[in-house]
Amino acid sequence: MRNTCSRGSSRRRTWVLALSLVSIFSLSACSSQDKAPVATVATSPPPVAAPAGKTADLVTAIEQVAERTIPSVAHIEVTERQDVPNPFFPFSNNPFFRQFFGNRKIPRKFHRELRGLGTGMIMDERGFILTNNHVAGGATKIEVQLADGGRYKAELVGADPKTDLAVIRIHADHKLPHVVFGDSDRMRVGQWVVAIGHPRGLDQTVTQGIISAKHRTGILEPTDYQDFLQTDAAINPGNSGGPLLNLDGEVIGVNAAIESSSGGFEGIGFAIPSNMALNVAKQLIATGKVERGWLGLTVEDLTPALAGSLNIKDRKGAHVVDVVKGGPASKAGLKRGDVVVGFGGKAVEDATTLRNLAAAATIGSEVPLTILRDGKETTMKVTVGDLADSARLLSASVEERLGATVRPLQGKTAAQFGLEPGHGVELVKIDKDGPLDKAGFEVGDLILAVNGQPVTGPADFGALIGSLRPGQKVALLAVDHRGGGQGNVLVTTR
Repeated sequence: MRNTCSRGSSRRRTWVLALSLVSIFSLSACSSQDKAPVATVATSPPPVAAPAGKTADLVTAIEQVAERTIPSVAHIEVTERQDVPNPFFPFSNNPFFRQFFGNRKIPRKFHRELRGLGTGMIMDERGFILTNNHVAGGATKIEVQLADGGRYKAELVGADPKTDLAVIRIHADHKLPHVVFGDSDRMRVGQWVVAIGHPRGLDQTVTQGIISAKHRTGILEPTDYQDFLQTDAAINPGNSGGPLLNLDGEVIGVNAAIESSSGGFEGIGFAIPSNMALNVAKQLIATGKVERGWLGLTVEDLTPALAGSLNIKDRKGAHVVDVVKGGPASKAGLKRGDVVVGFGGKAVEDATTLRNLAAAATIGSEVPLTILRDGKETTMKVTVGDLADSARLLSASVEERLGATVRPLQGKTAAQFGLEPGHGVELVKIDKDGPLDKAGFEVGDLILAVNGQPVTGPADFGALIGSLRPGQKVALLAVDHRGGGQGNVLVTTR
């Protein structure tokens, strides 16, 4: 299990991904095995069920849902081989270190093998299986066991860390049973739901509960796209990727995480809404990746004080903190201080709602945006940009906020410090008297995380920095290019 974040309260609260893991460390090299190739599939989306019939009587409804759905739920076993940087390697040439450990050669990395158990749901008769990214995303070996006892090797079709979703595929010599998807937007607080999965390896476990809340955010990484359904149906390690169903037997969520101080279920579980999951899964099956819309805005929720200062009675909307120069919102005429209350005809409740709506919008489409400016409501049209093309503009945010230019972490540099390529950025230019210069950074230093959020490359780094306000303090996890030491450095943006 991986504890993803904790919040202060009367007791410690920890978000736990519902995946069972076992780790094995080794100093010897593990046998290499490449990831399974991306499947080539038809671009047509997986079938979605027609509206279900009348819900069965509550006495037998759960029994009927379980009977119909269990054959479509898969038990997933994964193995992931990792290279872990040796924390002692940077000190291998230190005389003080050698005084105690001699001249023995210190390995750059440890080899670690993780084995995990998770759940998935068969999406269609072709063998596509929807699960969580934290179950299958980094796996080097995936095996699936179905309810009828059949075992299959699976290949990773695609994964999306930003929504914690992944699609894998098995190849069977017969048509497979599959789940049907419902409309998660229609679910209401208090409605009954059923969870099916393999908690702690106990196959075909069925639990029931209700929808406790909707639109939960801040559960996993803050930069992720989140809109969780909260449920009190029991979810435990091993349930990750399993279906959350309504009483018509339709999937309305993908079980993903729990809030727990013990590591087990304590009455609060979270599922990714089916509408979001199905949209992501269709893209992964069609292209192996997910394309997202982008507006070029930094927004925040409306607090009571902020709403009062803006003379807004209803605290719904997303307050514009900053606009990326040359971005879609800038071209449409949005300004700092605007409050976005509508996007494409849908109400914008808060900053997260706007971010999710923009991400799901068709790239290149023209969308009406309703805003409040100086107390008056107005509508303007914005052409949705491509998040993948935002790197150039976001790099300007890094220059503006930190006074620096970065590049992807190169393979040679990554190997020098025992890191994996594609994790972090390298500083190639630093403005004199800029924020990073004042903090003591030098050209060649590496940045691996921003406020605890891992950095995968310049675009990701630019997005994280671009979301910060001027004058905001931020903790950067840095690697000294001289000695290889790591540590968090506090920097104030400009």
